Amino acid sequence: MSIKNICIALALGVSGIASVQAADTIHQFNFKEAVDRAVADGVLDGTVKFYLAGTQAGGQVLQKGLVTNKKTNGFGKTAENACDHVLRSALIQFEKTAKSRGANAVTNITSFYKSNETRSTTTYDCAKGTAVAGVALKGDITKF
Repeated sequence: MSIKNICIALALGVSGIASVQAADTIHQFNFKEAVDRAVADGVLDGTVKFYLAGTQAGGQVLQKGLVTNKKTNGFGKTAENACDHVLRSALIQFEKTAKSRGANAVTNITSFYKSNETRSTTTYDCAKGTAVAGVALKGDITKF
């Protein structure tokens, strides 16, 4: 096999992987249940509370519109497992940011996949392809 044929085969293989990954499926999972699992497992310490848009009002907003966009290896994992894992990464980032600013909540959380905002009072969106799962969230750092 010539170098040229090897290069063509590699290029086709890489483009095939990219096209498979481009076919992300959006899944919705229960946000509260996922947060509760993360607290029960010790991934989150419970000192920062998380509220989807429309579920909590009040407090002093210290930073509006904070965005987190996390990805994880989703190859060979169910959408539920991969999405739960990547949501935890997003929540950890929010928790650290809230604590560093003296806040104890992240409010008005919406899904923000590819900068498209989706509001729900019960679920979050997770994009799952063959190899990668991703969660993007937008929320306000708040002190109660």
